Amino acid sequence: MARNLTTLCYIERDGAYLMMHRVKKERDINKDKWIGVGGHFEEGESPEECLLREVTEETGLTLTDYRLRGVITFIADAYPVEYMFLYTAEGFEGIMHACDEGNLEWVPKGEVNELPIWEGDKIFFRLLEERQDFFSLKLRYEGDTLAEAVLDGKEKLV
Repeated sequence: MARNLTTLCYIERDGAYLMMHRVKKERDINKDKWIGVGGHFEEGESPEECLLREVTEETGLTLTDYRLRGVITFIADAYPVEYMFLYTAEGFEGIMHACDEGNLEWVPKGEVNELPIWEGDKIFFRLLEERQDFFSLKLRYEGDTLAEAVLDGKEKLV
């Protein structure tokens, strides 16, 4: 059984996250949504290798200080199960360039929930702010509707 493994990173600067408005690819599960930067593992990559490669490919930046914050399990009726390694980063170097998958923009943390984002993303943004420890979050979607959210395998949030 093939595994759908991805990374996602929210780079932080001056109280804002670097986010991508996914508007450039026609066939995109995240079309018109705002998400972090990251992508799918290549064969043999560790989560960190995938993270560093994807961030550089999509932004031109090289991460110098990052931390694995959680693992998100996505279950959706229309897509294969995805396991996403969620990172935040506070250190980076380089010059940001345009991305062919979407428009990159620094979004103040207080404004993120006002953007078109997935309902489950609102939960992990809250967890990123409230918790310093590692968490596991299972998100189950029916269509675009969040039907279930379970934190650390025991606490039902939705």
